[in-house]
Amino acid sequence: MAPLTPYTFFQCPCSEPSTLGRPADGSSGAGAGAEPDADDEDRAFDPRAPRSNYSLYPLEYLLYCEDCQQIRCPRCVAEEIVTFYCPCCLFEVPSSNLKSEGNRCTRSCFQCPVCIGPLATTSLESHPDPNLLAAPDNSAAPHSGPYILTCSYCNWSSTEIGIKFDKSNGIHAQLAKLRNGGTTRLTAKERKERRKDLLQGGGPATRTAEAAVDGRDLDVDTQFANLKAFYQNQLADSSSGGNGLSSLGDMGFASPSSLSRIMSIYTGGSLHDKRSKLRIGTMREALDSDEGLKIANLDESGAIEKLQEEGYDATVSAEQISNQTPNLGEAPLHGRGRFTSELRPIPYLLRTKRSKRCPICRHIISKPEAKVQATRFRIRLVAGSYIPSITIRPLNTPEASPGAPSDTLQPLKPVQFLLTFKNPIFETVKVTLATPAKTPGRFASKVTVLCPQFEIDANTDVWDEALKDGDKDKRRRRGEDGPHQAEAGKIWERGRNWVSLVIEVVPASLRLDLLALTNPTGGQEVDTGPLREDEDLLEIPMFVRVEWEADAAGDEIGSAPNKDKEGREKRELAYWCVLGLGRVSQS
Repeated sequence: MAPLTPYTFFQCPCSEPSTLGRPADGSSGAGAGAEPDADDEDRAFDPRAPRSNYSLYPLEYLLYCEDCQQIRCPRCVAEEIVTFYCPCCLFEVPSSNLKSEGNRCTRSCFQCPVCIGPLATTSLESHPDPNLLAAPDNSAAPHSGPYILTCSYCNWSSTEIGIKFDKSNGIHAQLAKLRNGGTTRLTAKERKERRKDLLQGGGPATRTAEAAVDGRDLDVDTQFANLKAFYQNQLADSSSGGNGLSSLGDMGFASPSSLSRIMSIYTGGSLHDKRSKLRIGTMREALDSDEGLKIANLDESGAIEKLQEEGYDATVSAEQISNQTPNLGEAPLHGRGRFTSELRPIPYLLRTKRSKRCPICRHIISKPEAKVQATRFRIRLVAGSYIPSITIRPLNTPEASPGAPSDTLQPLKPVQFLLTFKNPIFETVKVTLATPAKTPGRFASKVTVLCPQFEIDANTDVWDEALKDGDKDKRRRRGEDGPHQAEAGKIWERGRNWVSLVIEVVPASLRLDLLALTNPTGGQEVDTGPLREDEDLLEIPMFVRVEWEADAAGDEIGSAPNKDKEGREKRELAYWCVLGLGRVSQS
């Protein structure tokens, strides 16, 4: 088992059940005579509850809203997209191009279809004559095509699917015109010319040859475009002109637009006006490839023979299939290939830079630079700059039982930990701590905070501490001479903007036969099931309240009850946090 480092998680107030579904005036939603449940406010936070997995975060993940004076987590902030860019070439993509070009990079940035590594453009030219390696001006001879895409991780190249490029730039546009094997994709104009040549040739096999050519050359994108244009023309013809209808049976229920027609009758205008615009008739189906018709090929003999020859190693995985983009592929089954020879290079998915707003006051709490190459933030209100950080370390290394890891906690043996609170703001803060006497769960451990109330000095300049008297600072830190022991109501150590205190814990025994004795339930049955996942982990919920005074801003002095004559405003912040101390030994 890997050693567990003590950690601290903070709870975001957006997941509190007391704040969800209650009106702003504080009344309960159950009824006018219902009183708010007092147990909800007095109940300790349970870090083992399933809901807690979505509300606990490290301090580095949290933001802070100065207007609401509350912690904000990644789940409750409102995000707004600032910039679209390609992570490979760092080229900024305008948002207007997303509808026409999609959310993929349209330059020469591709990923390997096998290992998702970056692909590089390489020339396939033969070794040149040594006499022509340098021009008369000692410049290197230019490379000439053809070019291929190669992966330096798995050695995959586009030659495995028979694709080569004439130019080293504009790979996306060239790949869209090529199929696997090197054949070009016919445009709509070229397909019409080929059909015209086949019809002029005559003969009894003309229709069969025409269908075979259409079935082989019609790709998914062209079929969808033709079918879309065909039905749009049908809808335009069916909605233009027409006489009045004598009955509802003449409305043309076989038409795809009949439902929208019926709905428009009841959503606006008079019935007589709507009936005058309806047209009698139904829509026909597509008849040829120009209208989007493609005959299904149900012959699987070729795929079976290839599977027998090459084996399962030549087949693709589910992840490789999901990474393929249908708009650049010409594999069977509508872009879902079966063999590795049907895979195609994957264009890079665009990334975004996003700004974050407070969900309550809509103020911006994080906004990055719009420039793609910049990693700075214009606005970033991290919670670590407003609330005290908490670090944990053992006060004395506990003795491990024989055969148990040295970092585990021994059951029923008191152990002391040192909590260090560091103040990041330039004001003196008063901190009040509260923990339950026993941790929630089947195995309840006893918890005692020796100094639940203390003050932390302001975060002043580092040189201010160096200029202080050494003896005075020493007494301030360690107290009087002699052995230093933890005492109730006293802090352990104090610094410029930090305070350390002692918390004592008595881990519970994980033996199931002692569970009913150590945790009496008043006649209820005790759960003596097997040990669940991470149930041996000792986590302590702690309620932290921070109070400080800051300069009042925006209002006149004394206009609010919490402002004094000197323009100072009292502020308060309360939140739950979880202290992970380690694992309890099961021996």
